[in-house]
Amino acid sequence: MRTSDDFERPVVILTGLGHPAAIGSAMEAYMFLADWPASRRDAVHGFALKACLAAIRGEIEPDTARGLFASWAEKHDLLAPDIAAFAGSRREGSRGRA
Repeated sequence: MRTSDDFERPVVILTGLGHPAAIGSAMEAYMFLADWPASRRDAVHGFALKACLAAIRGEIEPDTARGLFASWAEKHDLLAPDIAAFAGSRREGSRGRA
């Protein structure tokens, strides 16, 4: 196992007024989840929080925690759109290449 809790790829989420933030490690994800209002926490939040803590401790791979964090972010509409996917679909549409 890696000794670092860094993700292979960051999870880009939208915070505040829709500003993107790159979460690049289990520690960053854990801190974000720990700051989430208690009244808005659910089971997925709990799984993601525990997974991040396990990754920080070296008990699981960081990218396992990344997957749970990304799933949680997607469920709460925080996951930023994939810019590359938009760029690809924009260049080649139903009417041909732009």
